[in-house]
Amino acid sequence: MYNPIKPYKDRILTEIKKTWRTPYVEIKPSVYPIVRRKFFLPEVDHTDGIGTKGIYHWQKRTFGNAVLDVLAMNLNDLALVRAVPYKLQNHIFVPQDDHPAILAIVKALSQECQKRKIAITGGETSVQNTMAGMDISLSVSGLVKKFRPNKFLIGDVLLGIKSAGLHSNGFTKVREIFGNGYRADFVKPTAIYLDTILELDKKFDIHGMMHITGGAFTKLKGLLDGANVRINKSHKLKPQPIFQELYKRGISDKEMYQTFNCGIGFVFSVSYKQAQIIASNSPNIDIIGKIEPGASKVIIDSVFSNETIEF
Repeated sequence: MYNPIKPYKDRILTEIKKTWRTPYVEIKPSVYPIVRRKFFLPEVDHTDGIGTKGIYHWQKRTFGNAVLDVLAMNLNDLALVRAVPYKLQNHIFVPQDDHPAILAIVKALSQECQKRKIAITGGETSVQNTMAGMDISLSVSGLVKKFRPNKFLIGDVLLGIKSAGLHSNGFTKVREIFGNGYRADFVKPTAIYLDTILELDKKFDIHGMMHITGGAFTKLKGLLDGANVRINKSHKLKPQPIFQELYKRGISDKEMYQTFNCGIGFVFSVSYKQAQIIASNSPNIDIIGKIEPGASKVIIDSVFSNETIEF
């Protein structure tokens, strides 16, 4: 039975307060934490959750992986504007008043935030007995030290970063295909790319970037202005077996690339010379294509067949 008193509240507050020692903000306890910024820079806010994947996390009680998923969904998107996350608020949705589960989620989030110097400044837990699984939503604030337009440039080389698997998108289709079936891939956490991108951005001139999530490779169209992006299949970022299994179960080439990351979780563009340096120094990054004159189309040579698809 749901207990509206929330007897675990003090333990949650203890975990949250562990995140309050950061170089970015000063926090004073109050009914709601009072936040004073220690910097004078532009800011950006971002909100996202884990969606349908939360059904599997709830069934398997993989709460730490769920926290990594929701952080990745937010931090990877913040990478597009080169933002450093410094505070967040959370909203946890669970189908029953499971105190150990709620505490495990908050503790895992607190631990990850302490590693990244992100202050948790508030949150809410919602028990909804109409849900089939859980969800976690975060609203994350980031500071922007160096703003630049996010656009592919004609002549750029396109680099991809290897994904960890399905990540956190396409799970409505996964459930449609697998029904009540289960694979360990369904709870494997999304890779976090923010740290890699911020480090690369210190050394190289990155022009356009995209986190390959919902909408997958169709999202690249938003970075094109009188240009085409052409992605080949002669690279080392091959789809994990779970993608091959989905394809063999009847998903078309086009639907694969507009629904799933197909082994590539993040893409960015740089000059040819810089692309060669980056790719040669990282086992998880490779050249996957180029930006050429065109009509804002995404053209992909499918790794699943000999088909070329176009968005």
